[in-house]
Amino acid sequence: QVQLVESGGGLVQPGGSLRLSCVASGFTFSRATMNWYRQAPGKERELVATVDTVGQTKNYASFVKGRFTISRDNSAKSVYLHMDSLKPDDTAAYYCNSPSWWPSGPPRFGSWGQGTQVSVSL
Repeated sequence: QVQLVESGGGLVQPGGSLRLSCVASGFTFSRATMNWYRQAPGKERELVATVDTVGQTKNYASFVKGRFTISRDNSAKSVYLHMDSLKPDDTAAYYCNSPSWWPSGPPRFGSWGQGTQVSVSL
């Protein structure tokens, strides 16, 4: 079955950086567009970034453009999110999944991972 395991979150001060990882299994990762999403308490889950199957074409939500970088390693079945210049508004649980179509189709997999918590605070 599909498994998505996110890691790398933590507590960081404003302006700091983090690198999130998502290891995938149970599907053909190299053929899957991959997304990072986030969900803050009391808010709906939102799309953060998208990367194509070969890691060349990327798409970002306006609120992270220029600060976050998505990448992938198909040999490791992993997708990454490097986050710079973090702001308190970036505080959320971060998840990965694959969209049904580029870049913002409904997530293909109903079984989300546990997510990784990012907290930005002094």
